[in-house]
Amino acid sequence: MDDNYSKVLLDESEMPTQWYNIIPDLPVPPPPPLHPGTREPIGPDDLAPLFAMGLIEQEVSSESYIDIPGEVLDIYRLWRPSPLLRARRLEKALDTPAKIFLKYEGVSPAGSHKVNTAVPQAYYNAKEGITKITTETGAGQWGSAMAFATAQFGLECEVWQVRASYDQKPYRKTMMEIWGATLHPSPSDLTEAGRAILAADPNSPGSLGIAISEAVEMAVQDENTRYALGSVLNHVLLHQTIIGEEALLQLAKVGETPDVLVGCTGGGSNFGGLSFPFLREKLAGRMNPTIRCVEPASCPSLTKGEYRYDFGDTGQLTPLVKMHTLGHTFIPDPIHAGGLRYHGMAPLVSHIYDQGLVEAEAIHQTECFEAAVLFARTEGIIPAPEPTHAIAAAIREALRCKETGEEKVILTALCGHGHLDLASYEKFLAGELVDYDYPAEKVAAAMAQVPVID
Repeated sequence: MDDNYSKVLLDESEMPTQWYNIIPDLPVPPPPPLHPGTREPIGPDDLAPLFAMGLIEQEVSSESYIDIPGEVLDIYRLWRPSPLLRARRLEKALDTPAKIFLKYEGVSPAGSHKVNTAVPQAYYNAKEGITKITTETGAGQWGSAMAFATAQFGLECEVWQVRASYDQKPYRKTMMEIWGATLHPSPSDLTEAGRAILAADPNSPGSLGIAISEAVEMAVQDENTRYALGSVLNHVLLHQTIIGEEALLQLAKVGETPDVLVGCTGGGSNFGGLSFPFLREKLAGRMNPTIRCVEPASCPSLTKGEYRYDFGDTGQLTPLVKMHTLGHTFIPDPIHAGGLRYHGMAPLVSHIYDQGLVEAEAIHQTECFEAAVLFARTEGIIPAPEPTHAIAAAIREALRCKETGEEKVILTALCGHGHLDLASYEKFLAGELVDYDYPAEKVAAAMAQVPVID
């Protein structure tokens, strides 16, 4: 391929047919999840009331590669393989010698990477005779993805959306309802967890931790219902690795390897999906990129949180997992990147960060939107608020290359478009977008409620 390309494509026949499980390749195995009652390591039977057994098997698998079912591949082909974009106009605007590549996941039916795991989760539940899925969503991308996926397999879908995002992004509700889902703002008065939060704060903006509690509470009440999570868990990150596997093939087509990989990081699915295949190559000595997580300054679980066992939800219904956390009762400020407003981090991402295999940085939302507008005006795509963090980090790196003269290759994932986030951009353009700093006192109060487990 000559050097005049603007995107790198794969044929459908080149689409990966296996997901990659990073756990067997890690130098140190990750700590096990613990039962919320006994504080002992959990087994598959402990997870059975919440998840389909096919997903539980993937959660605890020691296999490096897991075949993608044919029924899932058939649906993936609606948008996969996704394009790898070369941001030439952005490079020119920055006057940088760096090359910037973006794996674009906004081409999916739901407009984000979330469908990569929503489809297999719906498939495995339908295969086992489950008739209904409950779940939570922040910005609405995961809820939209699960609504789409359940529609493909004839399942019911009930979604609790974080109140701050529910109010900011009304068309996400419409999107989910078009695909047949039922949607509630969280906290709601439909669950004990929601009612407890509303009693303490009737104007609560909600959080992913609260919404998870509500969805889990409803799931365990019906034997034909299971819960689905859009991030954090091992099997979720596993499904997303098709992003990185495709990106490896695409970069090879143009003879490039990344020097720096950056990814927005809230619960970890987008970051893990892009980075884990590249981390495999790094651990094997075949390349040596710097791999960097990018998170919101107001919800910086990796850069400011503690690495310890904590609940994944506010209501303490989920297993305890060792992760970087700000405390399960922490309610983040209502930034517009609703998908990054989570108190914790995926245990696998937390583990590799603790092991020094990846870096992390936190960025304020105004810098992210500045980067997003520059990107939109040069490359034409309006990003969702979540990947604006990665774009801002890529721009930082490209400007450092301008100063040093280094011709680095920078890779990131543009994990979703921002067509349903225009209210956020409207606030930014009107000068009404505010930055939220790290809320040290709120975090300290939340961390005081985290159990102490050696």
